[in-house]
Amino acid sequence: MLAVMQTNMGEIEDSTVRPKVTDAKGILKQNRQFLDYFWDIAKPEREIRLKAVEDLIEHLKQSEKPDELQYSLKRLVDGLSHTRDDARSGYSVALAQLLSVFEEISLKSTLDSVKEKHNLQTAKKKFIRNAAFGNFFGVLALSQSTRLHKEPQVVLECVRLLQSLSQYREHLRDLPRKTMVDILSETSKEVFEEVLLSALQSDLTSALNTPEQLELLLVALQKFPSVLKPKKLKKLLGTTAVITKENMPKLVEVLKTAARSVKKENILPPVAFDLLQVSLREDNFEMFWNEAIIKGMLSEMPGPTHYLSFRLLGACLPLLSVAQLEFVLSADVMTHYGQHMLSAQLADRFKFAPEMEKYVSEFMQGCADADKQLVVALGFTQLTNQGYPVVPSCWKDLEHMGLSALQKYVEWLMEAFCKPQLEKCLDFSTRRQKGNQETEADDSCVARFRKWIILRLTFIGENHQIKKREDLVMKLARFIFFHAFFDVKKPTPEIPETTQALSVPIDQQTRAAISSAFYGSIKLFCLNTMAVLGDSAEAERRTLGVKADGSMWIYCVVQYATMLLDQSKHVQSVQTLSPEQRQGWDSMLGSVEALRKKARKSSSPEHSAFQHLFLLVGIQMFKVYLIVCVCVCVADGKSSEEEPHWVEVVVEILLSLLSQPSRLTRGVCKAVFSRICPHLTQEALSSILDVLDPNKDEDESGVMVTDEKKEKKKIHKEEEERDEEEDDDVEDEDGSDSSSDDDDDDDEDEAMEEGEEVDQNFRLDLMKVLQGQNALATEEDGSDEEELDDAAMMKLDGSLSALFLEQKKKIQAKKDEKDRLRKEKVLVRDFKIKVLDMVEMFLSKQGSSALVLGMVEPLLSVIENGMSSETSQQEQDFLRKAADIFRNRLCRAKYYCREINGREAELHDMLERLIGRAQKLTDSSVSLYYFSAALYLLKVLRGVVSERDSANLRLMGKVDVERVTTCFRNALTSFMTKRKSPLTGAMFIDLFSRFPVLCVNLLDTAVENITAGVREHQQGQACAVVLRALQSKDVKNLMSDAQSTELHQKVVDQLAKCKNKTVREKMVKALELCQHLVRVVHSQKLQVNLELLQKVLKSMNAEGSLQKPGQLEDTYWSVMKLFGVLKPKMEKVKKVVEAEQTEETTRKKKKKGFLPETKKRKNRKKPTVLEGKETPASTETAGGASGEEGKKKKKKKNKKRKQQGGEEEGTQNQPATKKAKTQQQQQKKKKKGGQQEADGK
Repeated sequence: MLAVMQTNMGEIEDSTVRPKVTDAKGILKQNRQFLDYFWDIAKPEREIRLKAVEDLIEHLKQSEKPDELQYSLKRLVDGLSHTRDDARSGYSVALAQLLSVFEEISLKSTLDSVKEKHNLQTAKKKFIRNAAFGNFFGVLALSQSTRLHKEPQVVLECVRLLQSLSQYREHLRDLPRKTMVDILSETSKEVFEEVLLSALQSDLTSALNTPEQLELLLVALQKFPSVLKPKKLKKLLGTTAVITKENMPKLVEVLKTAARSVKKENILPPVAFDLLQVSLREDNFEMFWNEAIIKGMLSEMPGPTHYLSFRLLGACLPLLSVAQLEFVLSADVMTHYGQHMLSAQLADRFKFAPEMEKYVSEFMQGCADADKQLVVALGFTQLTNQGYPVVPSCWKDLEHMGLSALQKYVEWLMEAFCKPQLEKCLDFSTRRQKGNQETEADDSCVARFRKWIILRLTFIGENHQIKKREDLVMKLARFIFFHAFFDVKKPTPEIPETTQALSVPIDQQTRAAISSAFYGSIKLFCLNTMAVLGDSAEAERRTLGVKADGSMWIYCVVQYATMLLDQSKHVQSVQTLSPEQRQGWDSMLGSVEALRKKARKSSSPEHSAFQHLFLLVGIQMFKVYLIVCVCVCVADGKSSEEEPHWVEVVVEILLSLLSQPSRLTRGVCKAVFSRICPHLTQEALSSILDVLDPNKDEDESGVMVTDEKKEKKKIHKEEEERDEEEDDDVEDEDGSDSSSDDDDDDDEDEAMEEGEEVDQNFRLDLMKVLQGQNALATEEDGSDEEELDDAAMMKLDGSLSALFLEQKKKIQAKKDEKDRLRKEKVLVRDFKIKVLDMVEMFLSKQGSSALVLGMVEPLLSVIENGMSSETSQQEQDFLRKAADIFRNRLCRAKYYCREINGREAELHDMLERLIGRAQKLTDSSVSLYYFSAALYLLKVLRGVVSERDSANLRLMGKVDVERVTTCFRNALTSFMTKRKSPLTGAMFIDLFSRFPVLCVNLLDTAVENITAGVREHQQGQACAVVLRALQSKDVKNLMSDAQSTELHQKVVDQLAKCKNKTVREKMVKALELCQHLVRVVHSQKLQVNLELLQKVLKSMNAEGSLQKPGQLEDTYWSVMKLFGVLKPKMEKVKKVVEAEQTEETTRKKKKKGFLPETKKRKNRKKPTVLEGKETPASTETAGGASGEEGKKKKKKKNKKRKQQGGEEEGTQNQPATKKAKTQQQQQKKKKKGGQQEADGK
């Protein structure tokens, strides 16, 4: 080794001297911190780039070193042609800041250095792109330095450089032209007129050729109108204005080119918007819109040109007058936009509607003119497809309408509902509708238009983001309610809705839609609160469903309905009310008035809750007659001591309403129940939970449904009794038994085709019919050749058809009964899902109530029963909802019960029941819910720990620590000692992390089970639980130093007994615990003996089996590293055996052109044996041996060996004098083949 080092040193000394390092850029003279600024400027993160630019400028200000300033300038100019976009922009911004701060740097010299460094003439072909970007970003930096307008000659050179860059459009696109426009916008009039105008002469003359050149002209016109006067335009364009009929074809082509150029960006080209502004300034807007947009752009197929027209429509809204808005919104652009709206409903189609909504929203927000807002809203409303507006009824752009504009818009909608004038709408039909001749009738178009208007009015009323007055909301409610349930007989000023006569009567389908809209929105604008209405700036939220004057919204609607019912001369109800219904309505009103009088004397939640319930149930009478519920409510008007609490009555009514399949009823119940949640009693809550309890009968739970099992038993018993009676009849008539034939079996199969099993009753009836007509062959007949005559056959046919018809009816009855039971079950499950909504609402609103504690076990029984029941989709939804409510609304709720005075013993008993039940279950997932409920009760018993007591970790509130510790110790012992336990280690880890006091008490049991666990899985879980406990800071603070040392020693002793490394799961957990223990012992210098543990760990790798990579091996060596033992490095050694095998395989490869053994001709002549040569027998034995070995391999390898054996035999069968030559030739061929294969690899 030393000799080798000496020779190497000699070679180094004899080597030639390296050339002197040159520092042309001066990099080596700069310090490290200064150079890092330039590295950060080129980074992809924008924040880092901007921070580096600021730091560089600040550094140059403070240093005041000319060499650093020159180096920075040179470095930034070089970086302008960087290959990355982010780096180029970073260097450009830095150069702009540098030129802006240090004005002593000449812009002319900077531009010259940019041209010299990034010379497009001398750059190689592959660097052309970078050089073009270098020139562009250099000019951009000069324009952003805020000094360019001070040096006109530099401005001229920049413009000329940008003009020369326009030929590199494939790289720069339209960036040079945009920069040129920016430079023009910052240039003064004198500089433009004296310097730039002559330079831009060619571009301005050819302005109608490309969008970039036209944009340059338009910006110059906007910036310097006094320079580019009509006479000057006449010289440049040949016309005194831009928007003329002569220029229109060229302008259209330029707009089409611009539209295609932004196809991927989905933006409005600036040249189009500037052209629109020029048309407004030249007062040629209508000509521009008709000629350029409608006749030019829309003449193309739907695509970029259409989208440019739509964007131009949205962008021009703030610029137009009322007359111009009416012209634009009634032109063909809107028609094409409507057709696009319909075609874009298909999947994978580009949808322009969001962009248009954004344009209209910006217009509504920025426009203070009510007339313009109204014109735009009406323009989009009147765009209809066969009577139905294409704009959705839920249009959020109305949220920004002013109050006066909204008032006029609502009045227009109401008038259009009563007197639709579709001829004034911009109606269209699609090509498919025209091709299929799907032209709707006028009445159907009117119906479609009216349905949309009702939906729009409903949206205005229910959307709280739309600012409106209360009188407008009430007006909407009256209008919708009137046209849903009443017709006009005679107009009267007392009812404003009757003054507007209907030009077309409302058909039944439209009236049903209006009724659904009213009931669907009643819970929104009649139940919910309205924060800010009208011009009021007060943002106080009022009580739910109450107006500003204190009256209920729903009460105002009911009063209006009463007035309509009393005005029978002027209006009539669509559905005539019976005397009983009218009596129920009057009784409801009387009860409400009585409650209102009581509420005036003393306000009580009981009064408002019953009022709300009465009014909501009563208003439904126009759709569904609920006189029973109303009567129940009315009967509750008189109170006595024997009657139940009012909340219980309301809950019973709500449960009865929920049993009806009505979405409105469900909303009513939710609204009422949310008001009475704070006043709920234990009896009322029990009536709700009884519905969900699966262990109670239908009568006890309040669910009216027949039991499927009982029905089946009853039907089965009736069938058995009927079978016995029929058997007696058969015995009396025949007196002898008979058996059926094969033909009879076929008939039975056809009769019972839909049945699941053979009906013995039907078999006996069939035998009875056949024997009665002597058509059944018996053993006494002796032959079956006798046939019945025609009359007997007809009679037999009639009897059989009657029998089969009766059997078919029986089968169908069974099917109907089964289907009925299934439907009842579905209804019951749906009813229980609705009841779960009430439970969820109570938990979310009253989570801190003491009543919540009584909901723990009922919800757990629901979950447990759902886990073991059928797996239908509805059952799964019910189970998922119940589990979600229990987990998120109860166990993980932010607010929980804190008033448990006198209930400590009850809660401890419940906790023991829950833990005991969790141990007896078979499903671990259900056991987890029981264990979580026990932890929830522990949290309730511990209560809230104040900030003063937070330091004392031993405070457990009202928890009986000894009793609870015993309970959980039994559970932990059960988990560790039972082979099939539903408990898991994660449950106890959760317990230990949330309650450190119990963790300290249970640690000894967990440590003992590291080796005492019944299975290796339990032992591994014990290691994980102990590790989690030792990692807790609270557990460490609860234990003294002596206890901590003793505990660590116990754990070490237990771990020293774990030697079985075949169970990888357990060993990984044990090694993770070892790693934590050793680290803690070493860091805290505990008096713990680790020698035995170290010996055991070393013995695990005695055979070197833990050298391979893996989780177990990595954890093991991380532990050994703490003892100072490092993992040995594995040296990669090429195995000789593998090399030999590869050589053998290359030799045994099949050669091309050789025949298989079966195709060769046998040589009958025996070869002559010479002295010193091997006999053929010896080679044959060798070949046979190799053949025996080959039988154990695959078929393909056997074929190769046979072919190679054939080659050897071929060479051996040759004369001995030629054998040596042939062997040499074969060896040469093999060598050549091996070389070719090696080259190919």
